[in-house]
Amino acid sequence: MKKACLLAVCVSLIFCMSLGLSLGGEKNYKLLDEETYMEMETVGSPNISPDGEHIIFTRGWVDKMNDRRASNLWIADIKGERIRELTHGNWRDSSPVWSPNGDRIAFLSDRDGTSQLHVMWLDTREVAQLTHLERSPGSLRWSPDGKMLSFTMFFEDTTSILPVKLPKKPKGANWAKPAIIIDRLSWRRDGRGPVPKGYSHIFVMDAELGGTPKQLTTGDYSHSGPQWSVDGKKIYFSAIRKPDAEYLRGDSEIYSVDLESLEIKTLTDRKGPDRGPTVSPDGKWIAYTGYDDKNYTSHLSNLYLMDANGEKKRLLAGDLPNSPSDTNWAADSSGVYYSMREKGVSNLYFVSMEGEIKEVTKGVHYLSSISTAKNGQTAATRSTFYSPAYLVTFNLNQPDKLVKLVDFNKDVLADVKLGEVEEMWFKSSDGLDLQGWLIKPAEFESGKKYPMILYIHGGPWAMYTVRFDWAWQNFAANGYAVLYMNPRGSTGYGQDFVNGIQFSYPGKDGDDLIAGVDAAIAKGFIDEENLFVCGGSGGGVLTAWLVGHTAPDKFRAAVSMRPVINWHSFVGTTDGSSWYRQFKKYPWEDPMEYALRSPLHYVGNVKTPTMVMTGEEDLRTPMGQSEEYYRALKMLKKDTLLVRMPNEFHGWRRPSHRLLQSLYLMAWFEKHMKE
Repeated sequence: MKKACLLAVCVSLIFCMSLGLSLGGEKNYKLLDEETYMEMETVGSPNISPDGEHIIFTRGWVDKMNDRRASNLWIADIKGERIRELTHGNWRDSSPVWSPNGDRIAFLSDRDGTSQLHVMWLDTREVAQLTHLERSPGSLRWSPDGKMLSFTMFFEDTTSILPVKLPKKPKGANWAKPAIIIDRLSWRRDGRGPVPKGYSHIFVMDAELGGTPKQLTTGDYSHSGPQWSVDGKKIYFSAIRKPDAEYLRGDSEIYSVDLESLEIKTLTDRKGPDRGPTVSPDGKWIAYTGYDDKNYTSHLSNLYLMDANGEKKRLLAGDLPNSPSDTNWAADSSGVYYSMREKGVSNLYFVSMEGEIKEVTKGVHYLSSISTAKNGQTAATRSTFYSPAYLVTFNLNQPDKLVKLVDFNKDVLADVKLGEVEEMWFKSSDGLDLQGWLIKPAEFESGKKYPMILYIHGGPWAMYTVRFDWAWQNFAANGYAVLYMNPRGSTGYGQDFVNGIQFSYPGKDGDDLIAGVDAAIAKGFIDEENLFVCGGSGGGVLTAWLVGHTAPDKFRAAVSMRPVINWHSFVGTTDGSSWYRQFKKYPWEDPMEYALRSPLHYVGNVKTPTMVMTGEEDLRTPMGQSEEYYRALKMLKKDTLLVRMPNEFHGWRRPSHRLLQSLYLMAWFEKHMKE
């Protein structure tokens, strides 16, 4: 009898544990609620010291009082035994860079209201502000001897375009602001607003005393990516120093400038961009990225090589699944390390001088911001399905031994039950192989049916990855399954996959998304009566495309965020001119080409309750696009709402607004949920 009772208790205990319950019937886990969003922190910009012993990085958090993100600098040794704060205060400290001998750190900080260049001496932790500029510097680089710092800075062109003179203003008069005269193809940028006429130039200054920066480049061109030569006598950079540069679709070249004579030499000369020069430790070679322009709507870059004089150019690594990033030479100049984002993951690769490629790290994770010391010790951030980015280190000789150093969200996610993520491969209607992921509800029970959200990425030339996503896991905590995938046009699968939407976006990518929905339904636990769809930017375009064109009867409700609705008007009102090149002709030459690819053209087909949500200051997909769609839906008496987020650009900045986005999404879906 006692054995039978003991057996019954054990069975009950196992059953309770399987449901996440204590013996008292209470859950022994928590769910990811809205409060956690404001508690989440970030780790970023890891930079390892020249001797490979210490890593400096940023720690970011939500400044709840001012509804913005702030960050300070921290330092950790590679054993994780000493982790210390270097700066403190509600500032935005960013972009830390070690001096060549490791005794100082240069970084940017907005502690006086504008982002300025600062230097910290590590022995005393003293900080000096070296610049007091009207505009923020960027791309900080130390000279090889540690005596100078180079940076880029926007330099305003104050030349009067059309000089006029008003009558003398009476003393104390309150006249209106003067007119703004524009003579450029693009005159504003999302996130910045109207941009005064000017260009980014390269400057150098004394790394200890500061003083007046010396300007190295001139002319009506913008310059980027400065890199010092090994002897410190030249700086390599990328620019379009050609007539009518704004019309040349990024046809940049790599140049060098002599610090003494200021002579500029052109090192590359093909049609197509060349950028990101990286100098080998022996000073003999320059690795760079670029491509030959083939008039694709989106090109993937290759990795190239030339000598320090711009000769002996050759392809080092081509036909890659995505554009390489984080390029860094091996200490012995034997080849180049680079990050590769493919099929949802990101790992480190190495290509030898002979062009032999090998994968250095492996795993279903997303490694980013990789920094390597001369001894091969490496710092990076790592994220997975269930972990926001945390700081790791490893040595290139043993890349499989990743050591976790700092995880600022371990406490926030302690005892939190997350939705299980499953990778999916399936075929589109024309047989194309596609990849996606399905997140199960956090409290998933076999045999039950659950509502599902299709969440579409923007770009459209982008890639969903295996990184942790708070919004998706919050939906899972509220009983939703979440499907996210990479339809054709996404990066990470090669140039042919990207070209799948050549002059046809949106289109077949809509069929891909529906194939993903059907593949998820085939799993057996999705409620076909409660399917929802949403997406931002390019995802907003495809959301509107699905409910009006591809699948007007598929979804219970939709939310189109920051969408393009009318291509004819969009190409002339967005903040850049490149979108004209997504069509075969200009809108005044063939307006029907634009109409047939516009969600507005199919608004009469919409049966799905569709909400539109956009920032009022959005310059990438201007508010007028959302207003045009909302009014059309309203004229046809469709079920719709327009959510205008005040003081927000395309990428929403305020933490409370980002949280509101998820709350509005969930409220709209719950409103239209079929019981």
